[in-house]
Amino acid sequence: MKKLWLIFAQTVTATLAVVFVIQIFYPTILPSSYESVESHISKNFESAANTGSFSVAAKKAMPSVVNIFTSKKNEINPHQQFLDDPVFKHFFGDQMDETPQHDTSLGSGVIVNENGLILTNHHVIEAADEIEVALEDGRSVRAHVVGVDPETDLAVLKIDVNHLPAITFADPKKNKVGDVVLAIGNPFGVGQTVTQGIISALGRNHLGISTFESFIQTDASINPGNSGGALIDTEGNLVGVNSAIYSRNGGSMGIGFAIPVSIAKQVMEQIIRQGSVTRGWIGIEAQDLTLALADSFKLKSTNGALIAGVIKGGPAEQAGIKAGDVLLEINGLRVADGTSMLGIISELEPNKAATLKVARNQKEMLITVMIGRRPKLMIN
Repeated sequence: MKKLWLIFAQTVTATLAVVFVIQIFYPTILPSSYESVESHISKNFESAANTGSFSVAAKKAMPSVVNIFTSKKNEINPHQQFLDDPVFKHFFGDQMDETPQHDTSLGSGVIVNENGLILTNHHVIEAADEIEVALEDGRSVRAHVVGVDPETDLAVLKIDVNHLPAITFADPKKNKVGDVVLAIGNPFGVGQTVTQGIISALGRNHLGISTFESFIQTDASINPGNSGGALIDTEGNLVGVNSAIYSRNGGSMGIGFAIPVSIAKQVMEQIIRQGSVTRGWIGIEAQDLTLALADSFKLKSTNGALIAGVIKGGPAEQAGIKAGDVLLEINGLRVADGTSMLGIISELEPNKAATLKVARNQKEMLITVMIGRRPKLMIN
């Protein structure tokens, strides 16, 4: 028995010695446990890196974002007929010929339909004589205006190109403060650029940017040239249309604003369907209630909108609404302030009756108003 154990021990010792020699002089023959661990770490690191990447979302949305170039012809010199006269040129030459020049500006847009419909900001194409759209594949195409809505700073363009990569709209109800978003556009004309940030706030208003305001605030870098571009979520879906920034020097300071896709979609559909946007109107001038005003009217809270003026001959005057009334509800919807009042009224259908709850002389009453059609570019 001892002899067997001796033979076994000698065999194990010899085998270990052989393995040791092979490992020293021929290291590539045997697999390395270190290399296996290193490979495992490398794969895990690569997986972690991909988890934090937004390349899939960017790749999905970028083909749907276009660059917009607009130009406006300068006014022709009133004396151009004399400058074109051959006798005049004989003495003064061609150096005084003032051919109209073009002032070019840059912006961005979003393809919303494979047949060439593009959503952008109104201020991007405002007063432009010519509009040219540069697609991601390098093509440049002339565009014409389908319709505009200055009160939300939106416009719809059309190019005669089919089979375009249209963007997908996100569900606006799923947007939350803190969600990661990407801004895509053409800042300062450097070319298509993607920046990343989060949704900093929702429903921003009282900014003085447009008449109807309910902006998404983001810290994703938005600069001149980004206007009209896309704000997307991490799945590449359109969350909003980049519109404005807060800046003291013209560059991004981490406070940018985008028009929510809910508003953009509503405006776009009306423009496509009828060429313009129809909104309700009752003809009043309103202001927010302060604590002092609420106290003077003996109101329990600052909810509501003070009717500061009534337009003569408008629906409100015809219904008996007076300056000094406090508007509390519209068709059962609570009026929080002047901004919410404006939004509720604008969504009402013209030529239909609406019920308004107002406070007058410390009493609440219901008044029926026939909704009118909001005139263009009204303040209220």
